[in-house]
Amino acid sequence: MHRSVVDVHLILQRSDGHILLAERAGIYGDGLLNIPGGKLEAHEDVRAAAVREAWEETGVFVNPDDARCVAVIHHRNPYGESRVGFFFATTRWTGEPVNAEPTKCRRLLWANPDQPPAETIAYSAAGLRAWRTGTPAALDGWTNDDRDTSLRGLDMTPI
Repeated sequence: MHRSVVDVHLILQRSDGHILLAERAGIYGDGLLNIPGGKLEAHEDVRAAAVREAWEETGVFVNPDDARCVAVIHHRNPYGESRVGFFFATTRWTGEPVNAEPTKCRRLLWANPDQPPAETIAYSAAGLRAWRTGTPAALDGWTNDDRDTSLRGLDMTPI
């Protein structure tokens, strides 16, 4: 049986429409931008994990009821490893975002979700595209030859 890593991401969107991105430092994707997030822990549901990760990385508190799931991405990285990412979004939080993990993050910045910077990690960019286009589930990093035929009847739009 194959087991994928389960990731969670929380899109924080300001009233002007911009979203928060973090520049990674000293870890996988060093110098690239991503949506705040991380891995699901054994005792958590995906929404609670997204809220926890946002707190750990940006210092903001999000009421779990204010985080809505906007996309699920089945991602395959260039090494062939797969993961499943749950992308949540919110426009409500308490506190001002800060770089709460300076050993893993160089800086935070606000960006247009419809035109994320070129240095945005592909996985995060795929989640943003799925959210902005209203695509609830999508594949990223898979080619037509890689896809399992069991997915053919599902709306798993590659983005």
